[in-house]
Formats: sequence, structure tokens, C-alpha cells
Amino acid sequence: MATNRSNRLVGYLESRKNLTGSALGIVGLGLTFTGLAGAYWPVVVAGLYGAGALIAPPERPPLPDFPDPSAQLDEVRGDFDKLRTYLADVELPPAAAGRLTELTELLAALLDPGWVAEVLAQDPDGVHTLSRAVRQDIPEAVDTFVRTRWWTRMTPGSEPPERHLERQLAVLHKEAETLTTNLREVEARRQESHTRYLEDRS
Repeated sequence: MATNRSNRLVGYLESRKNLTGSALGIVGLGLTFTGLAGAYWPVVVAGLYGAGALIAPPERPPLPDFPDPSAQLDEVRGDFDKLRTYLADVELPPAAAGRLTELTELLAALLDPGWVAEVLAQDPDGVHTLSRAVRQDIPEAVDTFVRTRWWTRMTPGSEPPERHLERQLAVLHKEAETLTTNLREVEARRQESHTRYLEDRS
């Protein structure tokens, strides 16, 4: 409790309000020594201090230090490695396994360090889409399949769970392809802009 009070006191002493008020208070003392404040000098000094504290700009808390997109991609890469380790231990039907392989190969190409990842890092929505696929969508799809497959064995005749898994993986592959197309278009626009710049310059 005492530490909080002392921290607040130190914080106020270093604040803009106190520094501005103190500066104007010193002006008030200067007026006192020159005789301009007269007998009311304490009121003048206090008034100037209060006016300085009121007109001082408010303290601005520092912005939170969020990781930049490149650091976020590094984290997603680490999680992708964990995901691949998990997927290596899961037994899937051939069709679903093929779809999953296509999807993970595409994600690996997008996450591979280099100029592709640099373009991706400039697209926060793309980073979010990739992160969600790696950390949530793919693990959830596979884990739900594994759990549902066990129940299906207990109650034969129901819809095979691999059909849902294949559909889910197809949707996720399409999302990854859309992301790839968007990144390619960004590079195409960049190339076109450079062509126009060179033509206009000449």
C-alpha cells in the first residue's frame, strides 16, 4: 500500500502537470521578489502553479509493444512444426491424407523464410488466416475426425466421418489458395507500378 502511494507520488512529481505548474510557480515567486505580487503573493504563486497544472498536456501512456508481423510469422512457423509432428502420428484414410498433404505443403511454401514470407508479413489478414489454419482449423478438423471415427465404429451405418474431414480440408485448401492468389496479385501490381514508373520517367 505504502509502495503504491510512493510510486504515485514519484509519478506525479515527474509528470508534465507538476513540471509545468512548478515552472509557473517559479514565475510567481519572481513576481513576488520584484514586488508585483504584493501581499497576496501566496495566492499568486498557488494560482500560477494551478494554472500550469491545468494547461499542461495530459500524460500519454506508452503504446503496447506488439510483435511485428515477421515475429508473428516466426511463432506460426514454430506452431506449424508442432502441428506436423502431431499429424505424423495420426492415421487418416488415403483420400483425406492426400488432401491434408496438399494443404500442409502449400502452408509450408507460404511459411518458408524468404521473399514470399516477406510479402505475407505485410498482409495482417493473411497472417491471421494462416495462423488460424495452423493453430485452430487443421488440429480441430483432425481431432474431431479421430474422436468421431471411434463413435462411428460403435454405431455402424452412420455417415463416415472422413467425408466431413475431406470437405473441411478442401475448404481450408481453398482458403490457402485464395491467400496465395492475393499475394501473387500484390506482386503483380508492384511489377506493373514499376513498369509505369520506368515508362513515365523516360
